[in-house]
Amino acid sequence: MAPRCWRWWHWSAWRRTRPPLPGSTPSFRQRFSTQEQPPQICVVGSGPAGFYTAQHLLKHHPQAHVDIYEKQLVPFGLVRFGVAPDHPEVKNVINTFTQTARSARCAFRGNVVVGRDVAVPELRAAYHAVVLSYGAEDHRALEIPGEELPGVFSARAFVGWYNGLPENRELAPDLSCDTAVILGQGNVALDVARILLTPPEHLEKTDITEAALGVLRQSRVKTVWIVGRRGPLQVAFTIKLREMIQLPGTRPILDPADFLGLQDRIKEVPRPRKRLTELLLRTATEKPGTEDAARQAPASRAWGLRFFRSPQQVLPSPDGRRAAGIRLAVTRLEGVGEAARAVPTGDTEDLPCGLVLSSVGYKSRPIDPSVPFDPKLGVIPNMEGRVVDVPGLYCSGWVKRGPTGVIATTMTDSFLTGQMLLQDLKAGLLPPGPRPGYAAIEALLSSRGVRPVSFSDWEKLDAEEVSRGKGAGKPREKLLDPQEMLGLLGR
Repeated sequence: MAPRCWRWWHWSAWRRTRPPLPGSTPSFRQRFSTQEQPPQICVVGSGPAGFYTAQHLLKHHPQAHVDIYEKQLVPFGLVRFGVAPDHPEVKNVINTFTQTARSARCAFRGNVVVGRDVAVPELRAAYHAVVLSYGAEDHRALEIPGEELPGVFSARAFVGWYNGLPENRELAPDLSCDTAVILGQGNVALDVARILLTPPEHLEKTDITEAALGVLRQSRVKTVWIVGRRGPLQVAFTIKLREMIQLPGTRPILDPADFLGLQDRIKEVPRPRKRLTELLLRTATEKPGTEDAARQAPASRAWGLRFFRSPQQVLPSPDGRRAAGIRLAVTRLEGVGEAARAVPTGDTEDLPCGLVLSSVGYKSRPIDPSVPFDPKLGVIPNMEGRVVDVPGLYCSGWVKRGPTGVIATTMTDSFLTGQMLLQDLKAGLLPPGPRPGYAAIEALLSSRGVRPVSFSDWEKLDAEEVSRGKGAGKPREKLLDPQEMLGLLGR
């Protein structure tokens, strides 16, 4: 008689490969092992949402093939172009994405602009399912007079500039002024303030671009105000504020009057909000400890939080050629807690500054006329990632839920979209039969003169960046010019 372990293996192998018995329901794995062709799935966008969606599909369907399309020549989206250079640990997720991209069932197709080089209906005709994960590539406008003046930038463009986003490489912000104002009190506002005030020598060993570092070395900005419409209990930033408080060579400016009565009101708030507000209270009302006092005493730079202020107008210089200040409407709150609304009191104040950075939120754009889009919310209308009224079309990440949350939030959200897609596949709700996948799209792109960049191409560019950074003791020196990148690839 055969050994028991061999008998078990033989039985389970037969069970996996046998056809389903009459009247029985085939398993998920069996149902797709008998398809003429593995499901062909297309993901648009190679940031966290795109890669996490692909990862879920590949992990939970043993035959699925996923093509990831990206308009940039390089992958990873906001992990590369949004995460601050002094937060390298957050970028470690790139290692996971790299493993996904190296899968034999996954392919990266960079340098392809969906909506221009190829239309969404063409992708839908070539694939069993299409997932839109292209993020929020625009910023919310202030919609106030003077917003167009030189010296006014979106925080999104400023972040793209110091992080090497090709479209922002020519930004050249003038940092010759004494005071900068950041409008908005989220984590992006904190990142921008921290980069403006961090001693440049502390950034030299990060992956910040050399061009940005050169401008920051010449910066004369001494004070940064971070302005919000509401109060301390409504700020959007997280406990990351601690980094600002501990920033070398700087001191915080907080008005104790803004925090009166907060001690009693924070007892019932959720724990993360309570911890953050307690940190603000201590910083605003308590005398610094010995260590903090020693650090702040010689500080030549400062940052502050201005609450209950809403931007009304960017004030021009006497010659009208650039920003010289901002007029703020004084506000008060109606309602309580996170739902409280800021309403103007009728009073205003003018704050002199030479640099205004708008950090009031990112915004998604519509990608294709065939795809529903809600311009007010800046999202694709969807039910748990299924695009409304368009079978076989899905979305994940910021274009699905709006520009909120951290990378872990996007991971959960993207896994859910992947789960919905696989449920629909299992239920027979997606197109039956074979689909050509990339073979059809490759022919279209070739006829239009578009040459996609592969993941192995990216790995050559990656090696070049690492090599250039090594001499300066940096993890990499990012390539900024798409034409130079294509030249390095022999294009």
